[in-house]
Amino acid sequence: MKEYIKETEGGICAPKGFYAASAAAGIKYQGRTDMALIYSEKDCITAGTFTSNLVKAAPVKWDMRIVEEGTPVRAVVVNSGIANAATGAAGMEICEKTAEKMSALYGGVKDSVLVASTGVIGMQIDPEKICRGCELLYEAKAATKEAATAAAQAIMTTDTHKKEVSVSLTLTDGSEVRIGAMTKGSGMIHPNMCTMLGFVTTDADIDKKLLKKVLKEVVDESFNMISVDGDTSTNDTYVVLANAAAGNKKIESAGEDLERFKEALMYVSVYLAKQMAGDGEGATALFECHVYNAADKTAAKKLAKSVVCSSLCKAAIYGHDSNFGRFLCALGYSGAAFDPDKVDLYYESAAGKLKIVENGMGTDYDEEEATKLLSEEAVTVHVDMHAGEDEATAWGCDLSYDYVKINADYRS
Repeated sequence: MKEYIKETEGGICAPKGFYAASAAAGIKYQGRTDMALIYSEKDCITAGTFTSNLVKAAPVKWDMRIVEEGTPVRAVVVNSGIANAATGAAGMEICEKTAEKMSALYGGVKDSVLVASTGVIGMQIDPEKICRGCELLYEAKAATKEAATAAAQAIMTTDTHKKEVSVSLTLTDGSEVRIGAMTKGSGMIHPNMCTMLGFVTTDADIDKKLLKKVLKEVVDESFNMISVDGDTSTNDTYVVLANAAAGNKKIESAGEDLERFKEALMYVSVYLAKQMAGDGEGATALFECHVYNAADKTAAKKLAKSVVCSSLCKAAIYGHDSNFGRFLCALGYSGAAFDPDKVDLYYESAAGKLKIVENGMGTDYDEEEATKLLSEEAVTVHVDMHAGEDEATAWGCDLSYDYVKINADYRS
């Protein structure tokens, strides 16, 4: 991390002017919070990326329209338990009712509210429950790290832990801006994008077109480089809200300040992407593939993704089995051209680093040492292509018996 970027506390409430809240509305779950609110004192410009799935949930359609039209946003209302996908006109009505209810509480217009849902596809949301949840959220909102953490917990489904982070960033004029974020995601995760809800808050004053450009570049290198199970969801949403409360000189053109902002957003996004990959349903390990010295950037991405998306590679990580042929095989069907006889491959984890393949052939490595390396909670497969100067990293997780158990019983 660069010296002008520092991790801080506060999550989505770290930037000035942002509040958060959680509530137990009984949307589907009982005995736990299942709604969250992000609220800004000031109007926010927005940028977002959404699912590439043709089957888009009602909240995705609602948010895409607002973000594209450039309507100033003040709030985001999120529910977990029910995805509000494959719900037809009734699903869009829920989005509208939610936005109308929340905006009425702070005296705004309905298009100043973004909505998001996660959970079971095909179920309808009770409008009374979600409207009552809006009231509870607005009453409970607070600009504290505790409120931010509670919101991050409320949006979880099969996640085993909350996912949040925040950083402070010093710009060239000495002013400080902050970025906070929270995500959820554990299953139906695959590049372009993945099953995730992600929300970023920042008090930076930045041009909307530049924010959109930077977000796309960041997502391509972070959330579009993770995979858990090869499924792309109906609800994928990653939205940035910027309220300009930091009072910095507005970032309106390319330059050092824009690069610093991008680096900070990249740090936040990669951190959360890795958290999601490592928390894949039933996972016991974060599985990373770093490809370097590739012919070009496109090839590097294809190669790295192919390895972390392979069920056989994922199973080998779960079994701590140094079956390196699976990794070579996944590289071979990636669609990227390379010389197999020039490939070197290494394992690395907290237990050390070991060269497994040299010039496309297995080395005389120690099997016990390899097993030890593969038994850690985070394992990286490094691949030297000896073909150029570009690199890319993709993240996934191992494939365990529990993945099938979790998804076989998901609706119950």
